[in-house]
Amino acid sequence: MRAVDIIMKKRNGEELNESEINFLIDGFTKGSIENYQMSAFTMAVYFKGMTDLESTYLTKAMLNSGDVLDLSRIDGIKVDKHSTGGVGDKTSLVIAPLVASLGIKFAKMSGRGLGHTGGTLDKLESIPGYNINLSEEKFIDQVNSIGIALVGQTALLAPADKKLYALRDVTATVDSIPLIASSIMSKKLASGADAICLDVKVGSGAFMKNVEDATRLANLMVEIGKNCGKKMTAILTNMDEPLGFAVGNSLEVVEAINTLNGNGPKDFMELCLELSAYLVLDAGVCETIEEAKALCIKQIENKEALASLAKLVEAQGGDASFVYDVSKFAKAKYTIDVKALKDGYVGFINALEIGNAAMLLGAGRARLTDNIDHSVGIVLNKKVGSLVKKGDVIATIHSNKEDNSKEIDMLSNAYCIQNDKVESKLILKVVK
Repeated sequence: MRAVDIIMKKRNGEELNESEINFLIDGFTKGSIENYQMSAFTMAVYFKGMTDLESTYLTKAMLNSGDVLDLSRIDGIKVDKHSTGGVGDKTSLVIAPLVASLGIKFAKMSGRGLGHTGGTLDKLESIPGYNINLSEEKFIDQVNSIGIALVGQTALLAPADKKLYALRDVTATVDSIPLIASSIMSKKLASGADAICLDVKVGSGAFMKNVEDATRLANLMVEIGKNCGKKMTAILTNMDEPLGFAVGNSLEVVEAINTLNGNGPKDFMELCLELSAYLVLDAGVCETIEEAKALCIKQIENKEALASLAKLVEAQGGDASFVYDVSKFAKAKYTIDVKALKDGYVGFINALEIGNAAMLLGAGRARLTDNIDHSVGIVLNKKVGSLVKKGDVIATIHSNKEDNSKEIDMLSNAYCIQNDKVESKLILKVVK
C-alpha cells in the first residue's frame, strides 16, 4: 500500500476503505508519511468530500492513534457535551454540575481556549487553587465519588488529530466538514462517554456561518457517534450575538454561578436547560424532554446543582467559597461604559467582534503560550431586540489597561441599531 495511490484515489472522488485510511493516519502519526503527502490528502478531501462511512473510519483511526480513556470503572451512564465554540459560551460550568446533581456521571476533558476568550479550563482557573491536572486514577475515583470531574486533556489523547489540525491550519483545509467532524469526534470518543450532546454554533461568532453547513456537520457527527455505539444529540444554536451577557473568564464564571442560583440571563438559562435535558434523557433518567427540563429546573431551585459545582471545585483543590460569594473573584482595575450612538432597537451584535475586543483586553490568547488575564472582559447591557436611546450604556468594558479606545470603537461598531424590532431565536434545530 502506498500513500500516493490513496491520495490519487481520493483525488478522483473514489471511496476509501478502512485499511487505506488506517494506513494513512498511522503512517502520518509515526512520521513515515510526509506532511506534503498528508497536505495533498486533506486538499483532496476538501474538494471531493467523504462519505459518512469514510468519516467514521477517519475518526476511528485518529481515536486509536493514542490513548483511549477507559471509563468502565465508573458506575452508571457517563455523559459529556461539546460546543463547537462561541462568544460567551460557558455552558459546561452549568451543565456539568446540574447533570451530576441528578446522579448522572459527568466526566469531561477540556482543552485550553485559543482565540477570543479562554476555554472551560481557563475559566475554572479563575477560582484560586483549581487543579485541571488529575491522573486517570484520580479522575475516575472523583467521578465515582461525587459524579463529576472537569480536567485538561492528556497530550496522548488522539495525537493524530493534533498533528493533522496543525497541518490543516496552514494549508487552507480547516473548513472541511468531514475533517471538522472527525477532529471533534475523535477526541470526544477517546474521552469514553456513553452519551454525548453537541452544541453546534451557527452565525457571526461561530465557525459555521449558516444553518445548512451546520446541519451537515451536526448530522455527520451524530452519525459517526452512533456508528461507534454512542447515544448522540446535536443542537444547532444561534451565535449571531454573544451567549448571555458576560464575555471573559471570571465574568463568565460569575454569570454561570448566578445561573445556578436561578438568576442567569434568559438565553443562557434556556440553552443550559436544553443541553442538560437531552443528556438527562439519554442517561435514561426521564422519558420525555419536558420531564427532563422540569427536573433540571428543580435542581437549580433547590440549590443541588450549585452544591454540585462547589463539590467539584473543592475536589480539585479550588476555593469553594467563591461559589457562594462571587464578590471574591478578581476584578479589573477599570470599567468603561460604551454608549449607544443613536435611538432604535438592537438588530444585530457582531459576536466575533465582541470576542476579538475581549481578546485584546487579555481575556483570550492568540497563541497557546499566551497568558490570560482572568479579570478582564466585557459585559453586555443590551441584547438583540432591546430598545435603546442615544447615550444608553450598551456594554461595559472591564480592563486593566489605561487606553481602551480601540476596544470602545470595536464594541460600538459591533452593535447594529435599527428602527425595526427583531426577535432572536436561540435554538435553531435538534438532530438525533
